[in-house]
Amino acid sequence: MRPARTTLLAWLAAAALAPALAAAGDEPAPGADAAVRALYEAVSAPAGDRPDWDRVRSFFVPEAVVVLRTSRTATTVFTLDGFVKDFADFFETPRKYGEQSLTPRALGFTEQVLESRAREFGDVAQVAVLYEARIVGLSRPPTRGVDLWLLARRDGRWRIAAVVNEVVTAERPLPPDLFGEPR
Repeated sequence: MRPARTTLLAWLAAAALAPALAAAGDEPAPGADAAVRALYEAVSAPAGDRPDWDRVRSFFVPEAVVVLRTSRTATTVFTLDGFVKDFADFFETPRKYGEQSLTPRALGFTEQVLESRAREFGDVAQVAVLYEARIVGLSRPPTRGVDLWLLARRDGRWRIAAVVNEVVTAERPLPPDLFGEPR
């Protein structure tokens, strides 16, 4: 093989391998949308199981503010620990379903992102999410809601600083342009 040809082949091989080597060493952090979607997966659990609450906490900054609809007419402001305790209590508290009294933990629980819209600017981001929450196995329709997340990048990773939540109802329908184009 001639030297020029060897050099060209070596250069081409190095160029082809460079992205793989960079990815193996210093993998970029996923975007804010991916971080929020991972949280929805983390709070879901199959029947008989519960979420790893320490993992759930790891998505947030310790000082996070969580504002959730807790009834038809009220919202509650939680600290991170208060939010985790409220969610853990939800999993473990028996509720009447027909003739039975069961816990969401016994049946399983899922939260699924239906649609999201993320905007990132430097080390801050906002993510709007339309989700469905369901206690597995119940015949009633899932609850739909909107979460509006604010995130900050810390140590190369997106962390949740705040979230506010609203539940979609007949009286509070989803705004047609919340996720961009009118529906």
